[in-house]
Amino acid sequence: MPENPAAASAEPSTPPAPGEPAVAKGSLGELAAFFLRLGLTAFGGPAAHIAIMEDELVRRRRWLTREKFLDLLGASNLIPGPSSSELAIHIGYQRAGFAGLLAAGACFIFPAFVMVSAFAWAYVRFGQLPAISALLYGVKPVVIAVILQALWGLSRTAVKSKLLAALGVAAAALAFYGLHPLLLLLLAGLAMALTKIDFHRAGITIFSPPAASLHRLLQTPRFLAALAAASPIAAVTTSVALGSLFLVFLKIGSVVFGSGYVLLAFLRTDLVLHRHWLTDSQLLDAVAVGQVTPGPVFTTATFIGYLLARMPGAAVATVGIFLPAFILVAISGPVVFQIRRSKAAGAFLDGVNVASLALMLAVSWQLARASIVDIKTAALALVSLVLLLRFRVNSAWLVLAGAVLGILSHGVPH
Repeated sequence: MPENPAAASAEPSTPPAPGEPAVAKGSLGELAAFFLRLGLTAFGGPAAHIAIMEDELVRRRRWLTREKFLDLLGASNLIPGPSSSELAIHIGYQRAGFAGLLAAGACFIFPAFVMVSAFAWAYVRFGQLPAISALLYGVKPVVIAVILQALWGLSRTAVKSKLLAALGVAAAALAFYGLHPLLLLLLAGLAMALTKIDFHRAGITIFSPPAASLHRLLQTPRFLAALAAASPIAAVTTSVALGSLFLVFLKIGSVVFGSGYVLLAFLRTDLVLHRHWLTDSQLLDAVAVGQVTPGPVFTTATFIGYLLARMPGAAVATVGIFLPAFILVAISGPVVFQIRRSKAAGAFLDGVNVASLALMLAVSWQLARASIVDIKTAALALVSLVLLLRFRVNSAWLVLAGAVLGILSHGVPH
């Protein structure tokens, strides 16, 4: 007997197995309500979001089989962008078609956009007051611990062999040296893909036949139109105009693989080092606010957009960084399962994932230098890391505790 009777709801075109009841596609309202609630309550980052979706939609509601859920999760990891948001978008498409794709993604993202915008307003309005400074004094070390905990958990999955471990060490060295994040990801992916070349054949091919579908995808009108929309990225200037802000975040949303924390490396390179739009301290403040609120880590872009251009900037940055996720999910669906069977494409992704962890390590070091400024912050970061790794304490509670300790350590001004 099948473990889950919901395969037909996830993929209506496939007939149900014998004895398995057919399940109609879900209503758009039901889909929107679930992801709106998830966006309002899902603390803990991408891993927590994915765990909640699996528990609610596979075990409880039976919208998907576990096998289908894992396929969609794998598909989300094959494309750049926020993996948990892309998983929500994939599920929305499976459940209610293109309208479901838009509804699931928008409802998951919108609550975080509103909350982060409110925090950004308060930060701009009151950010220089001692109470807010004290709060961030306690939150920042906890954020460093959360990033390190995510790095540890992801590395246990990503580093599958000695070759990948060696590649990770080399990538970390290049990341600390200052190699551009996108170039580092490409080099690491290509290095692993080259290991799949068959040198004994007269005609050397890197990609196995299933990956030819990806090659055909790259030539389709829909993909070329999406690529053309992003082509002016190279013309971004140092002026914080809305158009420039949109293009910067569109580029970042188009190339960031791995966890949302890898986003920090790209943000620091583009906005702190190259354009000087932000300081390291402001960037860490943006991450801290992202940890205080539920929803996707990528709404860090909302906070930064508000700092640079108030509400129009917040909206533009949010649309820019999430738009590629919607486009890539929409165009990758027909070939995604073939791509996953390609040995070279899988090896490329393995290399990209390891390089992503190297970037996380480098950026966490840089951010730690801005947030761990004395013995108290060092102790707070260490204790938080132990609680996360050993006792699996929810990161949201630790962030709240850090905020309280920060205020108490500095006193509340009168």
